Amino acid sequence: MAGSLSVLAPDGVPEITAGDDLAAVLLDALAPEQVVEGDVLVVTSKVVSKAEGRVVTGEREEWLERETVRLVAVRGATRIVRNRLGLTMAAAGIDASNVASGSVVLLPEDPDASARALRRAVARRSGANVGVVVTDTAGRAWREGQTDIAIGAAGLTVLESFAGRVDAHGNELAVTAPAVADEIAGAVELAQGKLGSRPFAVVRGRADLVLPVGDDGPGAATLIRPEGADLFGYGAREAVLRAVGGQPGDRAPFGAPVGAEELVAALSRAGIAARPGPAGDVICAAERRAAVDIVAFAHGWAATESGTDLRLQPVSP
Repeated sequence: MAGSLSVLAPDGVPEITAGDDLAAVLLDALAPEQVVEGDVLVVTSKVVSKAEGRVVTGEREEWLERETVRLVAVRGATRIVRNRLGLTMAAAGIDASNVASGSVVLLPEDPDASARALRRAVARRSGANVGVVVTDTAGRAWREGQTDIAIGAAGLTVLESFAGRVDAHGNELAVTAPAVADEIAGAVELAQGKLGSRPFAVVRGRADLVLPVGDDGPGAATLIRPEGADLFGYGAREAVLRAVGGQPGDRAPFGAPVGAEELVAALSRAGIAARPGPAGDVICAAERRAAVDIVAFAHGWAATESGTDLRLQPVSP
């Protein structure tokens, strides 16, 4: 049926513990339903972590420090961080629910590798070529609530590209790139339910997204924007503090240096008169040196004295 998509999230999945064979548990939970060619299997990161022995003893705050690469924002007790996987999440994605008191669940060591292993195991047991998505829950900037996203994937096109294609009116779709792995994760969460104890699901109807046998694809890691390219490397307050502090190690999240004209415009918005220099640099008066340094840092530049003026040049992050 055109435009048809089905999601099956079975009940009756037993508690997963370290060393469990997820493929066997998943296929048993689905019985008598059979996995078929072109299905997309979706599994929550929590059961992957439990099977891989990622339940650890200790408090969330203790493990948060270990899993954090960079603090993005803090508001009261809430800490948004970029974790070791490159994901920007509250509490680094560490989960303290559905585990014994005094323990927490860390994200899988390598979610894409976990997805690849599950794909191979399912293929051995069922003979079917499937795609696999490992999901976790995350908030979104500008939006209330949370939704599930793909943090691991194998055998699946995770990002479709419509660049160069045209719509029905002849308009070119220059930057339209649906994150289909995330869309699948969100759709599946509706069937699983947060309290449904349904950590597995089968999505049927998008076999076109499943890659050939032997091709695991780039994985969900390709959905993560590189450091400095997401435009929101720090929270609003944290960005001010980092720019004022001016530490070299804090440059990368601000992104690559802007062009001279963009820096001149930024300085102008801050009430600082500036002009492009003769050698690709920017020249401005020195009387507001502190403000110039802050604006320059946030835009990937640095100022040095040049006579009575300041000379600004781009700096590699």
